[in-house]
Formats: sequence, C-alpha cells, structure tokens
Amino acid sequence: MSDFVPTREDRFAFGLWTIMNRGADPFGGPTREPIDPLEAISELGRRGVWAIEMHVEDLIPVGSSAAARDRLIREARRRLDEYGMACVNVGANVFSHPVFRDGALTSHDAKVRALAMQRYMEAIDVGVELGCTLCDLWWGRDGCECDAARSPLEAFKRLREGLNYLQHYIDRRGYAGYRLAIEPKPNEPRGDAYLPTVGHALGLIAMLDRPDNCGLVPELAHARMAGLNAFHEVALALDAGRLFGLHLNAQKPLRFDQDLRFGAEDLKESFFVVRLIEDAGWTGARTFDAHPYRTADREEVWDFVTGCMRSYLILREKVKRFNADAEIQGLLRELHEPDDGPLPDPQTLAGMHFDWDELARRRLHHERLDQLTQELLLGIR
Repeated sequence: MSDFVPTREDRFAFGLWTIMNRGADPFGGPTREPIDPLEAISELGRRGVWAIEMHVEDLIPVGSSAAARDRLIREARRRLDEYGMACVNVGANVFSHPVFRDGALTSHDAKVRALAMQRYMEAIDVGVELGCTLCDLWWGRDGCECDAARSPLEAFKRLREGLNYLQHYIDRRGYAGYRLAIEPKPNEPRGDAYLPTVGHALGLIAMLDRPDNCGLVPELAHARMAGLNAFHEVALALDAGRLFGLHLNAQKPLRFDQDLRFGAEDLKESFFVVRLIEDAGWTGARTFDAHPYRTADREEVWDFVTGCMRSYLILREKVKRFNADAEIQGLLRELHEPDDGPLPDPQTLAGMHFDWDELARRRLHHERLDQLTQELLLGIR
C-alpha cells in the first residue's frame, strides 16, 4: 500500500496563481496575507512538486524595470534548479486590468489587441528563459454579453489572427519546440466565452497556419461548468493528439467557477480522467488549477497543495485496482467481445443479414459494472 507521498516522478505541477490566490471573491476582499511567487516555488519544491505554471505577471509585475525583470527570472530559475523543478507553461494575464474589460485578442480597440499580443510575446520570451516550451492562452475576457456589439465571425477571425501572429513570432525568434495551447471555458467572467469547449477549440485550431503546433489545455471545472463530462472532454483532446496540458480541480456542475481542490467533488469522473491519462501513458504535467477555500489561512494553503496531490495518488492506486480486479475485467472482456474486426466493403455489408432481436438480447452488465466501480472507489473492493 502506497503512503501517497508525491515525488518528482509523479509530474505534479501547480499554477503560481493558485498558491498566490488570497481568497477574494465578488462579495469580499482577501482573507489571507500574500505569498511571494519565489517563496511559492520553494515551498512547492519542498513538497515534491515537479513543475510550475504561471502568468508572466505572477512573477514580474507590469512596469518592472529590465534589471528587476532579469533578477526575478534569474532567482526563479535558481529556485527551480535547486529543487529539480521545471516550468511547463507561461501565459499572460490579459483579463484582470480594466483595459481588457471587453476582450484582449477580440477587443474592438486595435491598440488593446496589440497590447494583449505584446503581453503574450513577453510571456513566451520569459518562458524561454525559464526553460519552458508552452504558452497556454486562456482568454478570460474574450467573450460577450451583448451580441449586438460584436459578430462572433469577427471574434473568431481575430482569435485566428492572434494565434497565427504568435506562431510567426515563435518561428522568427527561433524558439524551436515552443508551442501554443487554448484553454477552453464556457463562461465567466464573460456571459459567454468564445470557444467554450474542446470541440470548439479544435475547430479553430484546424484553421490555423500551423495547426500541428497548437493544442489544448482542458480544465475539469470548465467542462463541468458547461454540464459536460470532463472525462470525455479530456479524451477528445488526447485522441486528437492535442492534449498539451491538463488542469485538474473539482467543481459542482452548472455553477460559477469554484476551482475546488482536486477530488473534492465528482470522484467517479475524476477517477476516469486519472485512468485515462495513466493508461494512455500520457507524459504531460498533472497540473492543479484550483484555489484553497476562502476560509483557509496561509498555512492551510499547503494543506490544500498536499490534498490535491494525495487525491490524485489515491485515485491512481484505485486505477491499478480497477485494472487488476478479476470481476471487473471479466465483465469488460465480455462487453467488448466479439470484435470481428473492421467493417467489410460496402457491397458485402449491404447484403449482410442481422438478427435485430438477437442483438438486442445481449446483456451489457452496465449496472453491475458501475456498482463494482462504485464499491472500489468507496474502498470495499
């Protein structure tokens, strides 16, 4: 039995913004003292975390001098190296300042769009200096409440142009291996966000100049906010070869973005996400994009960090048991047989006879299989 203590080999990561979150919400201000980003890196390293993600502004405040910028990058890199950690994503905060209140890449104002591109370029440059190879774009303000104000056709065009511009920047700078990603979200802070799901984002990616170099970073809570199955969303990105990252957390469906500790809700769905990526041998970072409860003080932030990782490790252990459970695997073998291979050619298929009633009588065992899964998760198998 594992003691569920994380190691670098588990490839866990945290967004710096999750540690630096001070508990503010639309109805109240901060409830805990700030945590410095450099301190956050060191504290995560001491707890066996493998990597960080960040917005460039999490580390380098806007308006910092060149000397301060270089010092912060140098110190962040030193701390990452000290603990054998990596930086796996550097994005840009183009959603907090009022200048982005009506969008960043899709803003009506060309100067605001240019400012957003400048911030993403800076994120990519800083990412290169930190040994990172991914810029994940979450366009929190790129959406709408007033459809009369902007055509979605124009918005999609601007999103394509923005992604193509960044790709050309990467190519011109010679940043070999650097990639872009889209993080879909259905709503909040905007009433409706553009490209709300994995499927929407895949459609836009297919129209880019370099679709091979743009992927997805699905987030479990974002799928659940839309009432979707997060397991299916992640699977679609994986099947398309576009799972460039993954943000793990928990969420009550169809509510505001709660960003709860991973495993705090929807255990069964979370279990199947873990099983999906573990069985597929996916090697990306298992990044936790969640927030400690607003009731948490500074010390409880680290309880939150430990809890996210322990929940993943416990579910990973459950995956091993699921895959080794004789009754569960027997039902799955029966369910997946017979497999007669690929379809015959159309002429042969057109002449085949099927006994509809016989096919309908086949037992599927879904009730039993689901109950066994439930019992395994509840700890009695």
